[in-house]
Amino acid sequence: MKRIYNVLFLCTGNSARSILAEALLNRIGSKRFHAFSAGSNPKGNVHPMALHVLKRQNYIVDDLRSKNWNEFAQADSPDLDFVFTLCDSAAGETCPVWPGQPMTAHWGFPDPAAVKGNDAEIAAAFNETMRMLSNRLSLFIELPVESIDHLSLQEKLHQLGNTQE
Repeated sequence: MKRIYNVLFLCTGNSARSILAEALLNRIGSKRFHAFSAGSNPKGNVHPMALHVLKRQNYIVDDLRSKNWNEFAQADSPDLDFVFTLCDSAAGETCPVWPGQPMTAHWGFPDPAAVKGNDAEIAAAFNETMRMLSNRLSLFIELPVESIDHLSLQEKLHQLGNTQE
């Protein structure tokens, strides 16, 4: 039986990018990865457009919620293998000590929730973020995490953070 790797996506508000990444990785990487998301200062609800975009692509959104990253720093939390910050403010914050001593990297993406405009323009921003996340996560799930040495894997994770979508 293959090992399932736990991945935590962080954004300050945990309402858009990290939620999209959680849903996406749980779909495309479900045989090897289990994704979670959280924020240092969670909004308390998932952005409605994030839910709309996910539902339009037939994602199940019932279990998605905005939550504090402290939920994943408890002794009984899942051991994390990877932690990725998706926004610059979360990358600059002092994170808790994560169980499992995960590998970390910053993968910055523009915030679709910050886009001003009509519903079509906001939806386009969320769809673009989803596309960029899909590209990055498709590369991530192809990494030979089981067989690559720790330093090489860490370097590849940082390189993925610099990938142009």
